[in-house]
Amino acid sequence: MPAPLKAIFFDVGNTLLFLDRSNTLAPLHQRKLSPSLEQWHAIERKTKNEFDDIVQHDGKADHSFWYLFYSRLLQELGVHDDGLRDLLVEATRVSANWCDIRPGTRETLQRLGRRYPLAVISNADGKIADVLGRCGIADCFLAITDSGLVGYEKPHPAIFEAALRSMDTEPEQSLYVGDVYSVDYLGATRAGMQAILFDVSGAYRESGLPRVESLEELEKSL
Repeated sequence: MPAPLKAIFFDVGNTLLFLDRSNTLAPLHQRKLSPSLEQWHAIERKTKNEFDDIVQHDGKADHSFWYLFYSRLLQELGVHDDGLRDLLVEATRVSANWCDIRPGTRETLQRLGRRYPLAVISNADGKIADVLGRCGIADCFLAITDSGLVGYEKPHPAIFEAALRSMDTEPEQSLYVGDVYSVDYLGATRAGMQAILFDVSGAYRESGLPRVESLEELEKSL
């Protein structure tokens, strides 16, 4: 039986904030190409399964998740342009482009924050606190651990350990909520934390793993 929760830690990308696709995909729009949200989620499901397999079997991915994602997206769009792929990957890695926030996010975090101390663990570029501030939710968290400042990226245990120290919380009494199995779920559980997948695209719907598709669903599950 899991230990009683004393703190909840959140990923940011595809969990609290989502990619501003209108800005990030501008190079595609200039070519009159506009992938639908359904197409985006379908590619995300395939890419997560591929990426998880690579990370688990090789221990690391030779290319990032977004390299694989945009390679598949451009292939489906019939575009063969490595420079365009690299441009899209670079734009996606900029924290400021993760600024699409779901309605009700702040209100749900505030309700959760009255029950548990909340914090963030994010693979980012050292600027994720600023992005959370501009999106109006930075003050919902007692600590924000950014890989760009810590020097380690998930799933390395050091970033989870740094976050736990910042909250003075034991791992078994902490829950981590993130969207990628091999990076977030395995990284957190191997650090001794409880974990749940934030699975908007449905990549893990058939996995049998603990998962939610919204903050409201997470709130009801606790």
